[in-house]
Amino acid sequence: MERNVRKTKKGIVVGHKMDKTAVVQIERTFAHPKYRKVVKSTKKFLVDDPKNISKVGDNVEIIETRPISKTKFHRILSVVGQVKVKVRELPKKSMKGMEKESDTAAN
Repeated sequence: MERNVRKTKKGIVVGHKMDKTAVVQIERTFAHPKYRKVVKSTKKFLVDDPKNISKVGDNVEIIETRPISKTKFHRILSVVGQVKVKVRELPKKSMKGMEKESDTAAN
């Protein structure tokens, strides 16, 4: 008996905080059906990584598999390379406004 053909996809690891699980973001481009403008679409998949071989920023190839858990239906086939991922920093809150409010409340 032969196995079914499984689809493979390439994406970037954007999260690896769970044990044996990674979050892979797949980006695809397509022409809008009506307006014919090229549109980018991204989707995130929870992927099984049993040996914890991937890191954030790795370019990986994933393959469809049987359901591993409630949300995991793919596993990592191979790590293709690394990509620089910018980590977005949150702006720091200024304490100037907080001091003025506390001064007026005390008076």
